[in-house]
Amino acid sequence: MARKKSTHVDDAVAAGRRLREARERAGLSQRQLAWAGCSATYISRIEAGSRIASPQILRELANRLDVSEEYLATGAQLTPLSTLADAEIALRLDETEEAARLFEQALKDARGATERARALEGLGQVAYRSGDPALGVELFEKVLELVDDDVSARPALAESLARAYAALGELARCIAILQRCIDASADDPVQYVRFAGLLGAALTDNGSFAEAEQVLARAIERGREVADPYTRARLYWSEARLRAEQGQNEQAARYLAKALEILRTTEDGYAIAHALQGLAHMQLDLDRPHEALELLREGHDLILASGTPPEIALYRIEEARALAALGEPEEAAALAMAAASELRGTHQVDAGRSYVLLGEIFAGIGDEERAQELLELAIELLEREGPSGYLVQAYKRLAAICRKRGDTEGALDVLERALSVNERVGRPIT
Repeated sequence: MARKKSTHVDDAVAAGRRLREARERAGLSQRQLAWAGCSATYISRIEAGSRIASPQILRELANRLDVSEEYLATGAQLTPLSTLADAEIALRLDETEEAARLFEQALKDARGATERARALEGLGQVAYRSGDPALGVELFEKVLELVDDDVSARPALAESLARAYAALGELARCIAILQRCIDASADDPVQYVRFAGLLGAALTDNGSFAEAEQVLARAIERGREVADPYTRARLYWSEARLRAEQGQNEQAARYLAKALEILRTTEDGYAIAHALQGLAHMQLDLDRPHEALELLREGHDLILASGTPPEIALYRIEEARALAALGEPEEAAALAMAAASELRGTHQVDAGRSYVLLGEIFAGIGDEERAQELLELAIELLEREGPSGYLVQAYKRLAAICRKRGDTEGALDVLERALSVNERVGRPIT
């Protein structure tokens, strides 16, 4: 019996060594290799030989490392990394220049439509992450034409394509893609909640608040029994958004805190950074800048390590809001200007929002002429995207500055435009 136990232990140690070597060849840390259901801690235990991976986990580990299950389990011949696999690993590590080079090479060497589509999709992801949603859309659409797939059959592509269309202000196309994905996910609550949350956000940005509330309410109902941590976090996030739209900001903050608590268990730096940003945003809306800045500082290195340039810019907007509220207008203005430069031409709503913030900052330091210019620029951008709380906020700030500068007629005109937005939506936007 003792001999069998020793052999079993030796096998586990050898399997752990092979996993570690394959992971290191792929250039991944334990945290980067982890996913929902297999934490970095569990991977560490497998590599140490104190745990043996289940067949399901072994299969997923092999897939992520581009080796065979047989190799990880028994040491059978290692499958060499392909150019495509190298490119996808570089993309996961956010090494976009290297990923782009490898995907271009893979596209030249592609043997058939499947490999060509995989390379084009990778290039589309690189373009989107690099702040070029127009090129991302072009490449993603080429993939769909090449393989003749419905967009719902490729969830990762569908999400990025929808986000790219939203970044370009083409919300109708974004909404259509997300709705098709929801329809195709009727029997998959995890995917249903994923795309319903995205659709709720897109509908809100489009000013379709009642429809957004209905979509999120259905998602909340569908996702209650799902154990997957990411799905549960999306559920709380959706509930928070719904509460915020109903003006219940305290409850919204509590749901966001629950989402953050769940995501911390995944050790997913990218997801955690976004949760910290979302909760900080809500704390700022509740006039708690100290708490917001503390959250943002916690996630600062995480978003720099894993976020795209536009995502980092959005994070800086929240940092600027917090600094402005804490009486640091010059530092806040520098951050917001940098964010606006990154977002102009790609994320119009968020670029407009950054100009609103800049207008508030310059008004606070007494430069009302500059503040007015910035708010007018914000309104120009935001009016292209339809009704939103940011647009109404810009109108109100501009009206206040016009009043302060003695332009009563201009102030009334701006307030009438704000009232018109509320009338079009059918409910007050604050």
